[in-house]
Amino acid sequence: MTDLAAIRIVPADPARALTPEQKRFNTLIRQIEQSRKTLAAWQDNIALYAQAHAQVHVPLLEEQQALQRRWAFALDSALARKGWTRTERETMSELVCNAAAELLGANADDAELKALFARHADVDFDTDRAQALLAMKDLAELATGLDLGDDDGIASEEDLMQRMHQQMQAHTQAADAEQEAKSSRRRKSAAQQRREAEAQQATQSVREVFRKLASALHPDRETDAEQRTIKTALMQRANQAYENNDLLTLLELQLQIEQVDAGHMTNADTKRVKHYNKVLAEQLAELKTEIGQVEFSFCMDFGLAPGSGLNPLKLGLQLERETQRLRFELAEMGREINLLGDTAATKRWLKIARRRLADAAFDMDPFF
Repeated sequence: MTDLAAIRIVPADPARALTPEQKRFNTLIRQIEQSRKTLAAWQDNIALYAQAHAQVHVPLLEEQQALQRRWAFALDSALARKGWTRTERETMSELVCNAAAELLGANADDAELKALFARHADVDFDTDRAQALLAMKDLAELATGLDLGDDDGIASEEDLMQRMHQQMQAHTQAADAEQEAKSSRRRKSAAQQRREAEAQQATQSVREVFRKLASALHPDRETDAEQRTIKTALMQRANQAYENNDLLTLLELQLQIEQVDAGHMTNADTKRVKHYNKVLAEQLAELKTEIGQVEFSFCMDFGLAPGSGLNPLKLGLQLERETQRLRFELAEMGREINLLGDTAATKRWLKIARRRLADAAFDMDPFF
């Protein structure tokens, strides 16, 4: 890929400052270059993360599930002993239900866990899960204002998240279409007409760059077989870039085949630079959207919280933190299983566990 520094505008006279449009052009070039690198880093590192995750993280998750299962049944056995207060019994039952429900979320066919859940809950697991999903759906509709449709097809939290994502996209598209329809019904103002004219001129600027490239790269005009192969490949890139309204790639190709020199953009008039800026801003927005989609899919695939601003170059560090957290939880769970044999120690531990349950319930309450 061409060095984008060659496309940036440099003042012909060092004593003369760049215009606002020239500065914006350089900023957009720099931001697009960084966004390209970020997207490439995601694409390169997700596969490496997945491989390391399978080798290191998955075995620990399996160990955690097995230990959590032991913990749930150990807590159930401890509850069978005498000497617990009513509050302690309620806390222990809630902990057993939570653990069994989490495990059944990964393996809904475990009959023993379902029976354990049923012993400590008011309803069976399948009914409880369906009710919880419907409650989550109602909360999601209340929080977003979206209509998530009927309940059919929502069998898991992943299904609900997918439905929300689809409805949010549909809502955005409908809002854009409605706004466009309103604009077309109203008499266009002078500002609207100016914006439309600028958009048309920006498209024309891209078309002009492409036409110059197409004229220089047309393989049928090349007699040398090796050069014809090279030009065919470059022409394919130019066609793809034109189809995607990718001005930056077209400018890079111009530099690559020496259609323009380093001073080409410096000498471009303000009007043309302004048109270029409009196209480049759209490219940057599309790149950022694509990066967001890649990051969201990554988080969904590996059970991470979306929107946390992950750095694709530090996914190894992210995996290391998750691994350390899992190992800590495994050690903690092992200690808790051991203390369940001691009634006095269990009572002290239950006080802490009860506070954690109360804090978790407070955090999930939408009215606080």
